[in-house]
Amino acid sequence: MKKILMMSLAAIVWLGNLPTPAIADAEKEILYWVAPMDPNYRRDEPGKSPMGMDLIPVYAGAEEEGSDVTVSPAVVQNLGVRTEAVQIGTLSRLIDTVGYIDYDESKVSHIHLRVAGWIEKLSVKSAGERVRKGQRLFNLYSPDLVNVQEEFVRALNSDNKGLIAASRDRLSALGISHGEIAQLEKGRKVKQTIAIYAPQDGVVSELPVREGMYVKPAMNVMTLADLSSVWLIAEIFERQSNWVRTGDRAEVTLPFLPGKTWQGRVEYIYPSLDSKTRTLMARLRFNNPDESLKPNMYARVKLYA
Repeated sequence: MKKILMMSLAAIVWLGNLPTPAIADAEKEILYWVAPMDPNYRRDEPGKSPMGMDLIPVYAGAEEEGSDVTVSPAVVQNLGVRTEAVQIGTLSRLIDTVGYIDYDESKVSHIHLRVAGWIEKLSVKSAGERVRKGQRLFNLYSPDLVNVQEEFVRALNSDNKGLIAASRDRLSALGISHGEIAQLEKGRKVKQTIAIYAPQDGVVSELPVREGMYVKPAMNVMTLADLSSVWLIAEIFERQSNWVRTGDRAEVTLPFLPGKTWQGRVEYIYPSLDSKTRTLMARLRFNNPDESLKPNMYARVKLYA
């Protein structure tokens, strides 16, 4: 009995020495009261915050700990939190949209004639054929060209320098090359047909004529396109049209080659919206040495505006 009494007294003394939270908090000096959601909202006494929440006390010594936010290492691990040094930069808006590959119009040539006539010996038979600069495309028979050549020969025979110069200029204005004019001047033999040559390398993208057809100056006889560089036309929704600027970075992917990304920048923004789709067109340019990018290919575009 005596032993049990001694153990009970020891337990009472030990429990009495433990500080309770209430006593510990009471020993701290309350500096002021703040709103839980807005530490800048301070009061000298308890009350309610503007959001209707109870104010919480700030004790002496708490401010010395600073305003750093600390997170438990276990929480960091569980949430997969990663940190990075603060940097000064520009926040960008991501525009996830679509686009299509198109011809680079600065590398497109339209073959127009300056006189009416008939197509003879058409060497290009279909659209898609590849041609080289200086390659003969077809011969043209034109009565007007025959007459101008005859006038030039008569001027040469008359040895009238004024007439010779005028006739030479007229031949050049009608599209006859300097080489053919030189041959005519040397041989003084009128040609019934004049050869028309390719002005650049490329593929034939349009061929609306066939051999034997009668053509006029207003007609587009042939279109040549160089695919060494292409345009990408991205479509921007009307509500996002004021986000985009020239020089904005872009990433382009194409379904035919998954896993590959083309990096580019906005080169030009068209001044008006498409009346049917209500989209603004933004243009990018990509080098295409292997010609893997084909006109009318569909593309996914991410613009960092």
